[in-house]
Amino acid sequence: MSNKRFYIETYGCQMNFADSEIVNSILLDEGMQPVEEAEEADVIFINTCSIRENAETKVWNRLKEFRSLKKTKNDLTVGVLGCMAERIRDKIIEQEQLVDMVVGPDAYRDIPQLLTRVDDGRKAVNVLLSLEETYADITPVRTSGNGVSAFISIMRGCDNMCSFCVVPFTRGRERSRPMDSILNELRQLSEEGYREVTLLGQNVNSYKTDDADFTTLMDQASRVDPEMRLRFSSPHPKDFPEDLLYLIGNRPNLCNYIHIPAQSGNDNVLERMRRPYTREQYLELIDKMRRAIPGLSLSTDIISGFCGETEQEHADTMSLMEQVRFDLAYMFSYSERERTLAHRKFEDDVPEDVKKRRLTEIIGRQMEIQEERNRMEIGRQHLVLAEGPSKRSEHQLCGRTDTNKMVVFDRENYQKGDYVAVQIHDCTSATLMGNALYKSSVREYYSDTVQA
Repeated sequence: MSNKRFYIETYGCQMNFADSEIVNSILLDEGMQPVEEAEEADVIFINTCSIRENAETKVWNRLKEFRSLKKTKNDLTVGVLGCMAERIRDKIIEQEQLVDMVVGPDAYRDIPQLLTRVDDGRKAVNVLLSLEETYADITPVRTSGNGVSAFISIMRGCDNMCSFCVVPFTRGRERSRPMDSILNELRQLSEEGYREVTLLGQNVNSYKTDDADFTTLMDQASRVDPEMRLRFSSPHPKDFPEDLLYLIGNRPNLCNYIHIPAQSGNDNVLERMRRPYTREQYLELIDKMRRAIPGLSLSTDIISGFCGETEQEHADTMSLMEQVRFDLAYMFSYSERERTLAHRKFEDDVPEDVKKRRLTEIIGRQMEIQEERNRMEIGRQHLVLAEGPSKRSEHQLCGRTDTNKMVVFDRENYQKGDYVAVQIHDCTSATLMGNALYKSSVREYYSDTVQA
C-alpha cells in the first residue's frame, strides 16, 4: 500500500470536508501520497452527501466517469465514503458495479484493511455505525483550503430525528469529542498560522461531556489564541444556550455571526418536520440574540415544498424571512429521503413545478433582502481577515468580516492572513467592496470591547 497515490473528492457539508481531512491523516500514516487530479491516482475516494437529491445525483454521475477511467487503468481502486455509503451500499457495489469499496463515516480507521481486501480481489464494505467513535486521537491533515481558515469537528451524529433528515441514519447517534482534544487541535492550528476556525457538529449546542457543555467549550476555545476568530455550525433553535449569547457579545474573537436554521415559518409545517419550536419561539430567540450581540449577522436554512405545504404555509415562510431579514440563507426545495419519518409517514405531494416556483420566490426575495442589508454596510468599517486573492483580480484580496460577509479590497501591501480594517463603499447582494485603511489585530481593533 505504501507509495500509492490517493485522491479525495468531497461533496456536501463542512462536516464532510472535515472528515476528508481525517481520511488524509489515516492514508498518509500508511505511506500513501495525495495528488490533486483523479487521473493521477491509484485510489480515488468520493466523500458523499445524502442530504439533498442534487448532491447524490452529482456523485452518481462522477462515479460513472470514474468507471470509464477504470477501463483505461485496470489497477485503479474507487471507493465511496460518508453518508451515501451506508444508505446505498448494495446498489452502488452489486447492482451498478461502480466502486470497489464502501466506507461509512464511523469506519475510516478500517480503510487500510479494506484497501488490502480490494488488492486481494474482493469487494470491501464497512458501514457500521458507532456509539463511541469521534476520531479524537487523529490529527486531521489539511491538504486543501486557504491556510487561513479551518474546521474542527467537535461531535458526531444527531439525536434530533427531524422528519425530513437522513443524518441520524447515516451518521448515527450523537456523541461529543473530549474538550481537551479539541483545544489541542486549536493550539496546533494556531501554531500553524490559522486565523479562523469553525467548530462543527450536526447540532453543536447539544455538545456535552462530563466536564463541559457548549458554552464552556466556546469559552475555553476562545482563550487558546485571542487572535484566532471562532465560529460554529450548526446550532438548533430548540436548546440554544442563552449564556453563550452573552459570551459572544463580550468576547472579541467569538464572531458576531450565527447560523440558526428555521426550515419553515409555519407552525403546522414545523410540527410535521418534528422541529420542536414554534414560529413565535423562533422569533423570540432571534430577538434575544440581537439584544445580546450588537451588530449580529444571521443566516438560516429554508426548505420549500415540504409534505403537505399549502400556499398559506409558504406565505408564512416568506413573512418570517421579511420579519427576521437574514443576512444569508441556504434555500432548497424538499427532496424525499428514504428511511426518514417523512418518507414513512407523509406523502411528498407538492408538485415539482410548485416546489420550483415557491423556491424561486424565496430565493428572489432573499437576494433582495441581502442586497438591502449589504447596502446598510456602506460607510461602515469592518475588521476583515484576508483569505487570499479575489477571483476577479490578483491585485485585490478577499476576506470575511466578523459577521461573515465577503469583502473585496485592493491588495496594496497586505497579505493573506492579515487582519485589515476596511471601510465599505459599495456592494452586491453577495459581496461588499471596500477601501483598506490599515493592518490591525483582533485585540487592537476591539480594544474598547470589555472582555468577559
